Amino acid sequence: MELLRFATAGSVDDGKSTLIGRLLYDTKSIFEDQLTAVERTSKARGDEYVNLALLMDGLRAEREQGITIDVAYRYFATPRRKFIIADTPGHTQYTRNMVTGASTADLALILVDARKGILEQTRRHAFIASLLRVPHVVLCINKMDLVDYSESVFEAIKQEFRQFSMKLELTDLSFIPISALNGDNVVTRSEKMPWYQGPVLLHHLENVHIASDRNLIQVRFPVQYVSRPISKKLHAYRAYSGQLLGGVVRPGDEVKVLPSGATSRIRAIELAGRPVEEAFPPMSVNISLMDEIDISRGDMLCRPGNPPIVSQDLDAMVCWMVEQPLLPGAKLAIKHTTRTARALVKDLQYRIDVNTLHRDEECKRLGLNEIGRLSLRTTVPLFFDEYRRNRHTGSFILIDEATNATVGAGMINGPAT
Repeated sequence: MELLRFATAGSVDDGKSTLIGRLLYDTKSIFEDQLTAVERTSKARGDEYVNLALLMDGLRAEREQGITIDVAYRYFATPRRKFIIADTPGHTQYTRNMVTGASTADLALILVDARKGILEQTRRHAFIASLLRVPHVVLCINKMDLVDYSESVFEAIKQEFRQFSMKLELTDLSFIPISALNGDNVVTRSEKMPWYQGPVLLHHLENVHIASDRNLIQVRFPVQYVSRPISKKLHAYRAYSGQLLGGVVRPGDEVKVLPSGATSRIRAIELAGRPVEEAFPPMSVNISLMDEIDISRGDMLCRPGNPPIVSQDLDAMVCWMVEQPLLPGAKLAIKHTTRTARALVKDLQYRIDVNTLHRDEECKRLGLNEIGRLSLRTTVPLFFDEYRRNRHTGSFILIDEATNATVGAGMINGPAT
């Protein structure tokens, strides 16, 4: 069954947690004891309704303030698809959490309060979704019950967002009017909005086409582990374990090993100990080759005629995630696919104001939750693609070597000149 990862975003109190609670409730993905606990807590808080947002806001501080602070993940399934939801915070100071939740998402679901319209946070989250190359974006105009299910309000918000989205790189954009509290157009079609002829939210999530979002052309197989499994036919042999991040591979295909440049052909591919005739993203497999080649963790298999970029100099967009500011000249560890190195921040080209999209070329540092464009120099060559071509081989994280904390998330634009 196909898996769809999606992240919710939007301004504070736009109803993100309520919407996910409604999805879980209406698809019967909640255990009875969970629902009983939510009903009891709702009653204790004085709510006149069952507050489904409490299903998502698990931290005590979240329930007390009525906001989402950390990224909360939930899982549910329908007969058509499995889903992983990342409920991301709406506050400005939690931009890094939104980057974390949306970095692996196939779809971004941005909520807008129908009474307030497009806010700064809406623009911020749309920009981050564009920056992270989330393939599909759905703008849910929520709380339609509070504007009498007005078609003119929906159309005005839709038109305003379309104008703003022209500045961004959004490949697939949809608009759905909903009421998460009452369930209108979430799982079942609303009789109160006969003017809306599009799909309800769950139908859209079940049917949005994501298979073509993955890069099936450029073979990218970073080696994570070298194992020596035992086979009745081959006895003890060497196999290379990892997750296929691009392309399709089959036994007999010619592959090139980076950084050595040696070539060989694939002898066999195994998935969970069983041979398979082909592998494609995001499968985790064992690959064995016909020739004995010195391959270790951090090396990469690719097609001889279609290799990734090999360089020690990176031009990248980075979201900074800690209070200690990032300064040019900083030395950090960098983790890219299965390869780890040290990196020097050579230059900070500009910082982006995520509210206005203005580029501040005079800035000298990156602060918490800020996004900027950097030039990095690594101690060993990395094997990467531009982020817009492959989100997996085009991304990395920066690590503070003293604390081992993740301090930044980056998206590679290409080799630095």
